[in-house]
Amino acid sequence: MNILSNTQVPKNDVCILIPTLNEELTIGEVVEGFMKQGYHNILVIDGNSTDRTREIAERMGAKVVIQTSKGKGGAIKEAFAMINSPVVVIVDGDGTYLPEEVNILLEPIKRGYADHVIGNRFANFEKGAFTKLNLIGNKIINFIFRIAYGTELHDILSGYRALTKELYKTVSLEKSGFEVETELTVETIAKGFRIVEVPITYRRRSGKTKLNPVKDGLKIGMAIYDMLKKYSPGRYFYFIGLVMMITGFCIGIYVVKDWFRHVTHYLLAILTALLIILGLQIIVFGTITDLLYRGNVELRKEVRKMSKEIEELKCTLEDNNSKRS
Repeated sequence: MNILSNTQVPKNDVCILIPTLNEELTIGEVVEGFMKQGYHNILVIDGNSTDRTREIAERMGAKVVIQTSKGKGGAIKEAFAMINSPVVVIVDGDGTYLPEEVNILLEPIKRGYADHVIGNRFANFEKGAFTKLNLIGNKIINFIFRIAYGTELHDILSGYRALTKELYKTVSLEKSGFEVETELTVETIAKGFRIVEVPITYRRRSGKTKLNPVKDGLKIGMAIYDMLKKYSPGRYFYFIGLVMMITGFCIGIYVVKDWFRHVTHYLLAILTALLIILGLQIIVFGTITDLLYRGNVELRKEVRKMSKEIEELKCTLEDNNSKRS
């Protein structure tokens, strides 16, 4: 029987995935922490560290693989191809997350109501864990994501998350950098998988962060918008249509204002009408597209649900037959 339908996920069926780059100060503590929790299947995928990260991780009992691609996104993509465990837990190697909270992440999967669990850092973070710029940037990005995708998530950039095999073997990752968390979240929503957040602790990092708040923040923001075309085209069209209508209204205000001064702008008046009408048509088209998209997502959910029910029924019948024989 599928272990994810039970009330408990065996610890041997969970792989702890740790992407690293020069984390010698903390990687030993992170690996040891998961070992103490009983999780011995630990994969450290290293981005060619120049310090003793790999040596320390191996000494603590983790399996270490050097990634051939670049960036955190590339590391996770490579790791997903190697791993075959029923559940994978992704965690950063910088010591900002608590290994003892792994069971909080796994609980929704154990209970069978989530395929992807995100640890919400904003529930409990240490003073100094976020700089003011990082905190504001995170809040803005999460707000934009909620508006764009219509999903009530508050920490899409969290580096502590758990995914089922059915999900992580299905996602198509293209981003190579820190946008990978956003991409994982969007892939989950777009393919009809269940996603939830749970509160976790977020500690202050030891050493210098590798994330550039401005540069990487802009990349993540662009990734959110870029993936709308692929996974929520209706909302993508809403944005284009709204921009055209607002532009049309602005030009229209100028035309009307001058008309009261007895100055007529015939060409601008025509342009105003065209922009408003075209913008409205694009929004209507986006609405239809969005309805089709949502219907497709719901259909995927129902098909997945029926497949699980059929699988469980087959397992039950096989168990009954084996007992009779």
